[in-house]
Amino acid sequence: MERLGLAFPKKRFTLDGRFVGDMGEALAEELYEITVFDRLEKHHDARAADGRLVPVKATMQAALTFPADHVPDYYLGLQIDAKGKATEVFNGPGKIAHQAIRNRKAPRTNLHSISLTALKALNKRVQDKDRIKRRPNIALHPTGADDKVNADG
Repeated sequence: MERLGLAFPKKRFTLDGRFVGDMGEALAEELYEITVFDRLEKHHDARAADGRLVPVKATMQAALTFPADHVPDYYLGLQIDAKGKATEVFNGPGKIAHQAIRNRKAPRTNLHSISLTALKALNKRVQDKDRIKRRPNIALHPTGADDKVNADG
């Protein structure tokens, strides 16, 4: 974890539940044209090159979280495997991802859980112009079906 901290000094990589989130933000900054904020910001983790504010969600499980108290303008969700490789689950407007939970009652945690399967299906509805751009020379498919990219590129 010390090496991760040196490579990505904005993140803490602690084992108190923040590790996967910090890893997701670090990978997202490597893979996409975004800048992760230096400190915690309400509702968003990064700013895209075009100015869009973006929450970055990451998981090593079968679901991602989505806020119950607001619909973010954009939403970027990644699945990380045990080797640190990221697969894009969702990249686009929050209003499209919100369709997965639109009829649900808000949970006490204020975070809905959405299956990766549901988010991948919704991701297919996102037009390319509405996606956060990937950094040049990064091969990562929007569906995450085939190519996976790790933090080393």
